[in-house]
Amino acid sequence: MSDKKSIKNVEKLFDNKQHRINKIIKEYLLITLGCISMAMGVAWFLLPNEISTGGFSGIATIVYYLFEFPLGTTILILNIPLLLIAYFRISKQLFFRSIYGTVVFSALIDIFDQIVPLTYDRFLGCIYGGVLMGIGTAIILKFRASTGGSDLLSYVIRSYKPQYRSSNLILITDTIIITINVFFFKAIEVGLYSAIAIFLMGKMIDLIFEGVNFTKVVLIISPKYKEIAEKIGKDVNRGSTGVYAKGMYTNEEKMMLLCVGSRTESYEIEQIAKNVDRTSFIIILNAREVLGKGFK
Repeated sequence: MSDKKSIKNVEKLFDNKQHRINKIIKEYLLITLGCISMAMGVAWFLLPNEISTGGFSGIATIVYYLFEFPLGTTILILNIPLLLIAYFRISKQLFFRSIYGTVVFSALIDIFDQIVPLTYDRFLGCIYGGVLMGIGTAIILKFRASTGGSDLLSYVIRSYKPQYRSSNLILITDTIIITINVFFFKAIEVGLYSAIAIFLMGKMIDLIFEGVNFTKVVLIISPKYKEIAEKIGKDVNRGSTGVYAKGMYTNEEKMMLLCVGSRTESYEIEQIAKNVDRTSFIIILNAREVLGKGFK
């Protein structure tokens, strides 16, 4: 009996180990996919149009046009001192993933740079470059990795000063680098197009992290809350939570319904509340993320 139990324990350990290995392989493949997206955005759209989204790629762009030195190689060289510091300041998992991301990203830029750019139109370059950079960056951030530059720099600075926000550190760094690019290329348009690219990059990151099916929170205040809650459960198949509230103007105690659903469901919930009680007070909010039964 004990032998069978031992065999089962060994099999379980083997399955768990195999699951972890498969998970790591999948994560590194997706990090590679993110690097491919970022490299295409830089090599085919941003670099040929002298546009930058900040980070070390902005400095490397200047070196590229000044000395015709490969952009990817420059990014890798610039990241080496930062990676050495990061080794002592960040988690080992993040460190090794950052090395992988930095090397792959840098190598792919130099490979894609050998291919003729898809456009020399700055407007198209900033749009498609920003979108591809945003998609790649979001994928890489999802799996706790980095391609170096301002992202990794923010991790290092926060290891010393945890009260600083990563988003603020990245914004300050990128703004300084883009300003340097504007002075180097002597064209204010470089900064303006770079700002559009950074904006689109941020929007794509939000889109991938939050998804396209935004969740809504519906707050309903009505004396007919029981009837509204029943119809929501029956017609929309969504639960609702009663929250005790007090009107400070009337000094009356009330029941407020809290419902969560998709965009379509929130509209249906709104219509139910209006049909049951046309005087009901309704507030609809965007939920950044919802976890739990019926959701993620």
